[in-house]
Amino acid sequence: MAPSSSVDTSIQAPRVRQVSTKAPLRWLAQGWDDMRRAPSISLGYGLLVALAGVILLWLSHEYTHLAPALTSGFLLVAPALAINQYAVSRRLERAEPVNSVQLFDDWRHNRGSIALFGLGLALTLLAWERISAVLFALFYGGDVPDLNHFTAQIWLSGNYRQLALAYVLAGGALATMVFCLSVVSLPLMLDRDVDVVTAAAVSLEAVHLNPRAMLLWAALIVVCTAIGFVTLMIGLVIVFPVLAHASWHCYRDLVEPPA
Repeated sequence: MAPSSSVDTSIQAPRVRQVSTKAPLRWLAQGWDDMRRAPSISLGYGLLVALAGVILLWLSHEYTHLAPALTSGFLLVAPALAINQYAVSRRLERAEPVNSVQLFDDWRHNRGSIALFGLGLALTLLAWERISAVLFALFYGGDVPDLNHFTAQIWLSGNYRQLALAYVLAGGALATMVFCLSVVSLPLMLDRDVDVVTAAAVSLEAVHLNPRAMLLWAALIVVCTAIGFVTLMIGLVIVFPVLAHASWHCYRDLVEPPA
């Protein structure tokens, strides 16, 4: 894997590498291996995320039209939720002990930048919820069905093609933006003292230099997350830590270590 030109900033940014199109499959395998090596912490975080998903679905029974926004919005904030899982993978990489308390210390050196990026993701989720509500107000008429009949009536009946198209286009554009800006940002900020702008620029460079690999990686994230959702969040117990650990290996593969 030959290195390419780095992002041009006033401070020398980390250099980005080109990887093979099939590299994301290796990242998933490495993520699975990390989960097996630290099962209690990995599955524990996965369980917390799954429980959060269940709570969101329970809350959406009152406001059914929010269910797709809340579930799809998971993809927008997942990079921030996985910060401790990145720390687990780094400790395993360094053959260091994995302790749930110490994991928080691993990213405190750059907590300002990490918190700022996480806030940006949270605000994006809030924006997506509002966009979702506006789309439903514009394209849907009548009473919103209960959650048990929501998918069949709204997405599968064919009666709301304009709503489905607008929803997919708006959500896809927002998700693509977040993916391009965050694919290596948070692991990079955990690993090194870089600011939000530099981390986001490196992520954009990684996507620009590896479009096929990044397309496959994004597809794998969507498919694996969908599996977690259709299993009533049970699958997220495993899916979330595997994807989080795999994201660390994505960062390691795409960004050259310091000279």
